[in-house]
Amino acid sequence: MKTLNEILPTVEKPSRYTGGEWGESKLMPAKFNYCICFPDVYEVGMSNLGIKIVAESVKSVSNTCVDRCFAPWPDFGCALKENNIPLYSLGLKWDLSKFDMLGFSLQYEMSYTALLYMLDLANIPLKSIDRGEEYPIIQAGGPCVCNPEPMADFVDIFTIGDGEEVMAELARLKLKCKSKREFLNQASELDGVYVPALMQVEYTNDGKISSFSGKEKVKKALVKDLDKAIFPHHFSVANTEAVFDRGIIEVMRGCYRGCRFCQAGFLYRPVRKRSVQTLTKQACSILNHGGYNELSLNSLSTGDYPQLGELLDSINGALPDIKMSLPSLRVDSFESHYAKFARQSSITFAPEAGTQRLRNVINKDITEEEILRGAENAFKLGYSSIKLYFMMGLPTETDEDLAGIGNIVRKIKGIYGRIPSRAKALRVSVSVSTFIPKPFTPFQYERQISAEEVEHKIEVLKKELFMKGVSISWNDFGLSQMEAVLARGDRRLGAVIQKAYERGCYFDGWQQYFKHDEWLNALKECGLSAEDYTREFSEEEILPWDFIDIFVDKKFLIKERHRALNEEVSGGCLSGCKGCGMQKVFKCDIK
Repeated sequence: MKTLNEILPTVEKPSRYTGGEWGESKLMPAKFNYCICFPDVYEVGMSNLGIKIVAESVKSVSNTCVDRCFAPWPDFGCALKENNIPLYSLGLKWDLSKFDMLGFSLQYEMSYTALLYMLDLANIPLKSIDRGEEYPIIQAGGPCVCNPEPMADFVDIFTIGDGEEVMAELARLKLKCKSKREFLNQASELDGVYVPALMQVEYTNDGKISSFSGKEKVKKALVKDLDKAIFPHHFSVANTEAVFDRGIIEVMRGCYRGCRFCQAGFLYRPVRKRSVQTLTKQACSILNHGGYNELSLNSLSTGDYPQLGELLDSINGALPDIKMSLPSLRVDSFESHYAKFARQSSITFAPEAGTQRLRNVINKDITEEEILRGAENAFKLGYSSIKLYFMMGLPTETDEDLAGIGNIVRKIKGIYGRIPSRAKALRVSVSVSTFIPKPFTPFQYERQISAEEVEHKIEVLKKELFMKGVSISWNDFGLSQMEAVLARGDRRLGAVIQKAYERGCYFDGWQQYFKHDEWLNALKECGLSAEDYTREFSEEEILPWDFIDIFVDKKFLIKERHRALNEEVSGGCLSGCKGCGMQKVFKCDIK
């Protein structure tokens, strides 16, 4: 502690590493000690709702203790190394190696090397095979583990799907088991649990998967009633400003819409809703305890919550002085009476594609008329700034589709020009991201466009969007390429991830630390290339994630892919069940 007291004043934001947050209970060691490890900085991790739910789940079991640790910024990480101080938890101030289990939340593929960074700082061997009984069990969950294979070398146990119930089950099981091997063998029998050491993979001569041998199907964990599900009664308040410095409630899980590029829309099926009464109670508890003046109503599509007006009135009645944020309003829901609750300095819409033809391809069932009407309603409410999100490189995209983005912006500017009593000039921000094919979507088979194609498309967009008051931004191609590689990767990528880390790659999600060339060199050293994973996949080949069962039929995804290539719209669940397979395990409520 004496050395730490000397180090902390020399690094950026030392409050990231002290613990002692308002609302954080004093911890006492228990029979089972679990540490949630978030492989990103404190401010990002403290904003994450998922790790709060996991903590609540484990704490619900007797004889457990739950602590936290976040990835230290490079300045503090280097100081720990130089002074031979192992990475420690914020509550107990224990070396991470002393815990029974470390649980990593993998929210983003580019955080994989940060997991290795944290293990390294804790003096824990990176590979599972090198860790004996004296080391903690390494567990990982989160949306990225729907394809766990790239991280199979490093993680002992993956939890796939909803964490509320399975994490408590694992805690109870760990309390009973006498050895790591006994625990892993028994845990592998649970739904939502994958132990990579018990799965063998065979490859063909051309590098494609020929077979899996092990547990035939790993079914995702599924919480069927969110009203009864574990949810934290309060949040601890970050010592420094968090990315999202507000209270958060989860209105519903899942999405009705079925956009063909959207992984979350398929992973989190079926749609499950919390009641107005439950949500109001949660909001009051979280805000009254934490002192927040803003509440975020989270879901993949908050505007689709059928009682949203009633919910907003209920929360407003109980908490009249707080500001409510609705981050997932669709363009076609902005015209409703509750739009005033979303009042920000700027409004954000995500048309995704510039033409109706391409919106049909991706099953984005909104029309240009709805986009323009949403913008007009925003302007009438006094908004003078609008952000528009699009993708480039979508399947079947042409330059004409890119030109359509310019047409939409011109029409939006024309609408603003007709609004009376305009106080400010209109600002339009167009953000364009490169399409990334993701597992468990109809587009999981598609190729990702090349650097040359991206360069061409950006030039087209620059010409189309050369207008007063309009700005355009796009993401780094190298980052998108590596995200695609890791998202669709197989177990062979474990060696690549380790080599990339050894070459100095960590905090890859932060542009200033991303080293694209080092990733490409790591791939080359392992006899692989990015194109091995960004290519078009055959519908007949075995995919690295095929042994995971999220209850959405692979045949349905292929059918949706064919409909996309035929420019056919399927619509979402609200227009009738599309037969994805979920009804076999859960009676979906589409009211």
